[in-house]
Amino acid sequence: MIERYRRLPPSASGRFRHDPMLGLADVAISTMWGLTRYIRRAALPPELDRTIELTVVDRAVVAHDQDVIALTLAAADGTALPPWHPGAHIDVLLASGRLRQYSLCGDPSADTYRIAVRRIPDGGGGSVEVHDSLQVGARLATHGPRNAFPLTVPGYGSPTQRFRFIAGGIGITPILPMLDLAQRLGVDWSMIYAGRNRESLPFLGELTRFGDRITIRTDDVNGLPTPTELLGDCPDGTTVYACGPAPMLTFVRAALAGRDDVELHFERFSAPPVVDGAEFSVSIASSGADLTVAADETLLAALRRTGVTAPYSCQQGFCGTCRVRVLDGTVQHRDTLLTDPERAAGYLLTCVSRADEGERLTLDL
Repeated sequence: MIERYRRLPPSASGRFRHDPMLGLADVAISTMWGLTRYIRRAALPPELDRTIELTVVDRAVVAHDQDVIALTLAAADGTALPPWHPGAHIDVLLASGRLRQYSLCGDPSADTYRIAVRRIPDGGGGSVEVHDSLQVGARLATHGPRNAFPLTVPGYGSPTQRFRFIAGGIGITPILPMLDLAQRLGVDWSMIYAGRNRESLPFLGELTRFGDRITIRTDDVNGLPTPTELLGDCPDGTTVYACGPAPMLTFVRAALAGRDDVELHFERFSAPPVVDGAEFSVSIASSGADLTVAADETLLAALRRTGVTAPYSCQQGFCGTCRVRVLDGTVQHRDTLLTDPERAAGYLLTCVSRADEGERLTLDL
């Protein structure tokens, strides 16, 4: 390290209090040290491009009443795809720029991925684009599988003794590979599969191999299921995996309240309801437009309702697609994704983040 003297020493002859040559040397060394700083600075490694190009190799209708298609996807360059485990999903980047998450519902040992998509005409446009544009041979991109709904296996860090699977409609997709794994491991399990009618339930044909382990229950024949019917025989040591519409999950969670002997894992395909929310206001920096977010409304929903273009995907606070910077105002964070530095830098997730009552946020949109 170069140290600067507070006072330069006198010359050797004692004629000058400050030796001119010593001063020039000091300036030269300081200049060289400053220039070499850019050489010595460690260069950041280039950001890795983790994009995987996929091609559609098969397309099949798996539920006629709700217009559900299954797409089988392979690596466009023929290479092996990253491995995955039951409960995983992939982020699908569509040609329009939309990013959507779809559960992997095929065989983890296969060299392809399979997803199933229900057409939602009045949704955000992603499912319609998949149905209309992704024919066999079409290309799309992903960043590989992620798992926010993993199956905890008995003997591998889980005290589970048996599984109870609950699926509602398209909620069968993450559970399908779980059934195969539970069967292969010899774990005791049962399942109820509910929907409006049999024509609305995807993959019914594939489930016949499991026989009476699975109970099919439809609203047109049996009426709406009760929590007791959904949970069935649920003794101590049971782990419940549920995926389906929000009302079904609410029933299950309420029925298991206080049951410390039963473990519950669930995944929803829609935005969770706002709990303990308060009304606040938002200003859009680019246009100066103001809008009000209702107490029971998400910030993302308010943006979409008022025609403000904002990115989004999962609507549940785990994918990060809707991350936006806040220019002014105090954020009430309700996610578990953003890091402390990201929050300190002013970022929020519009699908779950809020503000206190009467607060105003200015968004960098």
